[in-house]
Amino acid sequence: MVANATIVFNGNPVEANQANTQKTNQLLNIAKSQIGVREATGNNDGPQVVQYLAYTGNKKGEPWCAAFVSWVFGQAGYPQPRTAWSPSLFPAKRLVKTAQPGMVFGIYFPAKKRIAHAGIIEKIYHRWIYAIEGNTNTKASREGDGVYRKLRHKYSVNAVANWLPKEGGKYD
Repeated sequence: MVANATIVFNGNPVEANQANTQKTNQLLNIAKSQIGVREATGNNDGPQVVQYLAYTGNKKGEPWCAAFVSWVFGQAGYPQPRTAWSPSLFPAKRLVKTAQPGMVFGIYFPAKKRIAHAGIIEKIYHRWIYAIEGNTNTKASREGDGVYRKLRHKYSVNAVANWLPKEGGKYD
């Protein structure tokens, strides 16, 4: 663990844990800037939705919650994740027990027998997770119509993955 490493962030030297906080805030600001994006016709389409999907090599019409997560990380300068398949956001080496802002959460759907929806944790308050999610709606569906800020109970979350760099700015 590197406690006092200095790294460069936006062209300026900063302490490693300060840089990690700045990068997390940058990631969350990018995610928040997308709140209000809506599909054009309700068929996983629209200019911004197509950009999320294109970032992961997918096409208009495909589910896009994981593509949204990947796009946000990419816009913040993270090389990973880069997938539109929500289960791929949760490899064993990324799973954590304690959720933190900027981490990715997944919800298991018994009918699908897998994690079938994902989003980015904005903040945690007691037993509640404030999240920013793509391809959801006001009813918190996984087949939604846009990017929303959602409030989810911690017990509804099946997995949390940490795609943020480790202390010192290193990626796995």
